[in-house]
Amino acid sequence: MSFDLKNDIGKKIHFIGIGGVSMSGLAEILLERGYKVSGSDMHNSPMIDKLKKNGAEIYISHDSANIKNVDIVVYTAAIPEDNPELAYAKQANISLMTRAEFLGSIMKGHKYNVAISGTHGKTTTTSMISHIALTENVDPTILVGGNLDIIHGNVLAGKSDYFITEACEYKASFLEFYPYIGIILNIDADHLDFYKDIDDIENTFMKFANLIPTDGYLIANADDIRAIRVASHANCNVVSFGIDNGDIRAKNLKFNANGFGSFDVYKANEFLFHIELNVPGKHNILNALSAIASALTLKMSNKSIIDGLKSFKGTHRRFELKGTKNGITVIDDYAHHPTEIKATLDAAKNYPHNKIYCVFQPHTYSRTLSLFDEFAACFSNVDELILADIYAAREKDTGVVSSLKLSDAINKNNVKCSNLHSFESIVNYLQDNLKDGDLLLTVGAGDVFKIGEMFLNK
Repeated sequence: MSFDLKNDIGKKIHFIGIGGVSMSGLAEILLERGYKVSGSDMHNSPMIDKLKKNGAEIYISHDSANIKNVDIVVYTAAIPEDNPELAYAKQANISLMTRAEFLGSIMKGHKYNVAISGTHGKTTTTSMISHIALTENVDPTILVGGNLDIIHGNVLAGKSDYFITEACEYKASFLEFYPYIGIILNIDADHLDFYKDIDDIENTFMKFANLIPTDGYLIANADDIRAIRVASHANCNVVSFGIDNGDIRAKNLKFNANGFGSFDVYKANEFLFHIELNVPGKHNILNALSAIASALTLKMSNKSIIDGLKSFKGTHRRFELKGTKNGITVIDDYAHHPTEIKATLDAAKNYPHNKIYCVFQPHTYSRTLSLFDEFAACFSNVDELILADIYAAREKDTGVVSSLKLSDAINKNNVKCSNLHSFESIVNYLQDNLKDGDLLLTVGAGDVFKIGEMFLNK
């Protein structure tokens, strides 16, 4: 099954799980183009309210009766086989497409597809490239995995040939895409409930690179051994970037009092321009370099690159300043992998603080178990760590792993750590212990951000 964005205008598309970040974005693109859209989800949300205002027909429940005069049903990998809408669509022979297949079909209608892949940094890098493209006024379509203030949400339906999107490797979904520029930020062990091992992950990124046409471009992190190894086998143009290696390099790195980086950009030995970022951490310099390499490849101006990156102040849930209370700063971050957590804590170390308190909510039992030793060792930069219970997401608790077991392992690594089960008890503990000048980080991909909000509002 395929979908043609330009020629299937009369069709009605139904989304199972329409409230998700990516699904709601796809629905919004269709509404902007004049399509009939319906969908279902288990909970209401601001995204769903926005879709309703734009004309979508939405049901808060999953029921076969929700599918009325539908031509295509789109569903995510998280939807189980026994979902009543999915089962009905199969029985009624309604065309079915996964989210990744449908996104790939939309990409087909654009020439300059920029697909940002990597284990870490996809949302931030997609947002950086979006800022540059908007500064350049190329009227791009943008689909990003977080809320970006400049587009007032997670999607922008442009009218040009430019399409900028994240390319997630979970369940190899990015192999359904049609990149003209494919970016590989890094390759790390994750989603081991699906992949056999890190080599299996690398091989899948190799397949992603092979989707790029011979006249297209692979932009790869030269400081990441697996990313650059994939690039060495690519059948397209390759542009590498890095701090220590690469065609596009950052030199003369500096960090200000907030940990925001600035650096000179070089192409080979030629100085191009100076960049000042408004997001913290060395990892964001690498993200910026990949965005710079992409923009240069697309012949965007140096001024748009400089101004676009300077205007980017982060997406929601990526080192997001939530507020201050009694001199205590609260920052929230989506980091849910040990490598991401280390990068977030490195950035926090450069942020003004007396003590760093971190509340971490592990995300999924399978990830916590497969990376248990790495999680136990990645919190050395905090003064005190509080673990919330594991956020199950799509999984069931088998009792094999828990936040309590992880807390015991972290304590053995000489980091003060405790597991408090309820958000209320965590907030009470924070109120009793944090002092003026301390920094509170809420970290994780679940709903841990609510703890920071509860602390600020209590």
